Amino acid sequence: MATIHAQEFKKGDFIPCQEMPFLMENFEADFQVLDNFYSPSTGPYYGFGRRGPSASYPEKLDRMDRLYHQYLDKLTAVDFEALPQECKVDYILFKRDLNENLRQSQVERRELDSVAQWFPFSDTVYDLFKLRRRGIQPDAQQVAKDWSGIFDQIDSLKTVLRDSDDLSVLVIRKATEVGNGLQQTLADVHGFYNGYDPMFTWWVSKTYEDLDASLKEYTELFKQKQTPDKNGIVSRKPVGREELIRLLEYQMVPYTPEELTKIANEEFAWCEKEMLKASQELGFGNDWKAALEHVKDTYVPPGKQPEAILDLYDTSIDFLKKNDLITISPLAEEVWGMYMMSPERQRTNAFFTGGWNITISYPTNTMDHEFKMMSMRGNNPNFSFATVHHELIPGHNMQYFMNARHRTYRDFGTPFWMEGWALYWELLLWDMDFPTTPEERIGMLFWHMHRCARIIFSFNFHMGEWTPQQCIDFLVDKVGHERINAESEIRGPLSSNSNPLYQVGYLTGGRQFYALKKEMVDSGKMEIKEFHDKAIKLNAMPMEMIRAIMTDQKLTKDFKTNWKFYE
Repeated sequence: MATIHAQEFKKGDFIPCQEMPFLMENFEADFQVLDNFYSPSTGPYYGFGRRGPSASYPEKLDRMDRLYHQYLDKLTAVDFEALPQECKVDYILFKRDLNENLRQSQVERRELDSVAQWFPFSDTVYDLFKLRRRGIQPDAQQVAKDWSGIFDQIDSLKTVLRDSDDLSVLVIRKATEVGNGLQQTLADVHGFYNGYDPMFTWWVSKTYEDLDASLKEYTELFKQKQTPDKNGIVSRKPVGREELIRLLEYQMVPYTPEELTKIANEEFAWCEKEMLKASQELGFGNDWKAALEHVKDTYVPPGKQPEAILDLYDTSIDFLKKNDLITISPLAEEVWGMYMMSPERQRTNAFFTGGWNITISYPTNTMDHEFKMMSMRGNNPNFSFATVHHELIPGHNMQYFMNARHRTYRDFGTPFWMEGWALYWELLLWDMDFPTTPEERIGMLFWHMHRCARIIFSFNFHMGEWTPQQCIDFLVDKVGHERINAESEIRGPLSSNSNPLYQVGYLTGGRQFYALKKEMVDSGKMEIKEFHDKAIKLNAMPMEMIRAIMTDQKLTKDFKTNWKFYE
C-alpha cells in the first residue's frame, strides 16, 4: 500500500472553520429529507431517494419556507467578523441563496395562482396524499366519489381549454407542470393502497385508471396549445431586461446586458481580425469564411471520431504537463469515460459534451445525408481541438473530480464558474500558442466567436429584440455554423426554462478567471500552477468570491458585487 506523506497536503486543502460547513451540510440534509417526504414517489418501490421532479403545492412551499427562515435565524447566531475569509464568503453566499429560495417560493405561488382555475381539484388530491404519507386508511368509497368528480371536472374543463386560444406561454408551461405533478401524486396514492387495502382496491381501481387517462389527456392538451416553429422550437417567453439585471446581480456580475453585449461585439471583432490572419496563411485572402469551410472539411471518416478525440486529449494533457500548469491526479486521468451521443439528443446538442465522461456527437446510420454531413463538418478535429480540454481535463471532468474531494459542503453552482473555468483554459492556451497551425487557430477562433455570439443572441432574445429564427440566422451568417447545428444550439436554451444567463456564463466567466489570473499571477503574487490549484479546490461559487478569498478583500454581511473585471 502506498504511504501518504504529510507534505502531500497543503494548509489550504483543509476546511478553514466549522460553523459554516456545519450549517450548510445540515441545511442540505434537512432540505433533502423534506423534499423527499413532501414529494410523491415516481417508482414502484417507496423509500428515500425514490423521488423525482414534481410540481410544487402550497403545503410543500410553506414547509420549505419555514426551513429557509429557520436557517436564516441560525445565521444570525454566527459571529461573522470572527469567521476566516473563506467562511465569510460561505456566509454571504448561503444567506444570499436562502433569500433567493424565499423569493422563488413567492414566484411559484403566483404561478400556481395563474393556473388555479384549470386545476380546482388540486387540494383534493394533495389532501389525500397527506394522509397517505402516514398510511392512514382512507374512506375508499369517498375517494372513488371524489376522483369520479375530478374526472367530470376535467371533462368539462377540456371543452373550455379546446376553445381557449389566448393562453400565455407561462400559463401553458405551468399548467403542464401542475398536471404532471398531479398525475405523479395520484399514482403514488393508488400505488400505496391498491392491492393492500381491499376496500380501496374494490372501490378505486377502475376509477383511478379512468382518471389517470383523462388527466394525462388534459395535460397533453396544454402542450398542444404551443405549436413549434419550422425549426422545432417552442419558444419560451423572454424574461426581460429587469430580470436579466437581477440575475446578473445575483451572479455577482456588475454589468448591464448592454455593456456585456458591447464587450462581446468588440471581442468578436478581435476574433475576425485573427481569422483574417489565419485565412491569409491558408491562401484564402480576406475571405475567412471560405477558410472556415475548408477547415470544416477536415472531418474524419465515420467510426474514427473517438480515436480523433483521444488524440486531441493526449495532445492537450501533454501540453498541460509540459508547461506545469496544474496538478493533475493520475486517478482523474485513469477514470474519465467515453460515450456516443444518441441521434435524438444531437437534435438539441450538436457538439460533444463533457463532465465525468465525454459524450461524442457524430453521425449514425439513422440520420439523413444532410444531417450526417453537418454533424461531421461541425465536429471536425480542428473545431474539436478547441474544446476537448474544455470538456475533460482541466475543464469539466476535472471540476467534477475535484468538487467531489474538496470543500464538498460547498456548491454555489453558477455557469460563470462551471463554464467560465473551462472557457478560461481556451483563452490561456491560445495565449500560450497551443494551436500551431492556421487550421487549429481557426478552430479555436470559431468557438471564441461562438461564445461571443451566445452573449449577443441571449440578451437580444431575452430583451424581446430577436426571435429564435434571428438567433439561428445570426449563428449561421455571422459565426459560420452549419444550419442544423445552429438550430440545435438555439433549440435547447430558447425552448426550455433554463437559466437565461447560462450561455452568457461561458465567455463572461472565462474573462473573470482571466482577469483574476492577470491580477494574481501576471503581477507576480502567485505562480500559475499555485493559482490554478487553489482556484479548483475552492469548489463552485461566483468568481468575485474566489477573488475575495485570494485577495483577502474586506467583506461585510451584506456584500454587493462591484468587481469590474473587463478592461
